[in-house]
Parts: sequence; structure tokens; C-alpha cells
Amino acid sequence: MVRPRIRRVATRRLKMGLNDQWMQRDLKVLWHPCTQMKDHENLPLIPIRRGEGVWLEDFEGKRYLDAVSSWWVNVFGHANPRINQRIKDQVDQLEHVILAGFSHQPVIELSERLVKLTPEGLTRCFYADNGSSCIEVALKMSFHYWLNRG
Repeated sequence: MVRPRIRRVATRRLKMGLNDQWMQRDLKVLWHPCTQMKDHENLPLIPIRRGEGVWLEDFEGKRYLDAVSSWWVNVFGHANPRINQRIKDQVDQLEHVILAGFSHQPVIELSERLVKLTPEGLTRCFYADNGSSCIEVALKMSFHYWLNRG
């Protein structure tokens, strides 16, 4: 396995900073998506310690604008107090239960809200954890629908 060399920019020997420590640990154990690992020889990783709103902060306190919402998944910002509180409230009560033979209040209430938003005749919700699973289930549902219609 080829590991990227980390080029030092400092002209004098300093104690390694927290960002450098995390970067070195990262490069020993991670492959990054959408990244040419060789690029890290000249363009160091930016280890992030925390986020708040649109800002990310590294281990040395430097802030960065998260202009892509960390791949578009944090559209309401990092550490959103309202969202965090709702998540904490739910986890304190029930973090997860399988839907095969079980149900729970949040999934029923969400499904009722979603059904009200959909066109007439769409009366059920099915949940999956990723896009490819959603497509697979939709194809299977369609197949069974037409098979049952005859």
C-alpha cells in the first residue's frame, strides 16, 4: 500500500500541532472518497473538530465555511439546536425498533403526514436506508402490483 508523504511547510522545527497529529492518524487508516490520495502529499487534509451553523472548526481553532453543507446533508447547519434537541428527546425514549412486525409513534406520525402530502391513492409509506434500496423496493412493488392485477 502506498501511503502519501506529508510535506512540511514550516521552516523551523516546531512541536507537531493537533491538526497534523489527526492528519497523520487519518492517513494511516482512511481512504477518502472523491479524493486522489496522492494529493495529500502537497495539499494537507483539514481535520475538523466541530461544526456550528455554516462553520466548521479544526483542532487548532481555525474556521472554514462549509459551502457544500458537508455533501449537502446538513442543509440546516451543523449543531442545529432544534434538531439536536429533537434527536436527543427521541433517543432518550427509543433510538430504533425494527419495522418488521413492530411499529412506533414517530414512524406512524411521519407516515400520516407524508400520506397527506401525496396524490390521492398513495396511502402507504415504505422506508429504506439508502437510494439503491429504495429503487429495488419500488421495482419489486411495481412488479407485484402488476402481477396481482393479472
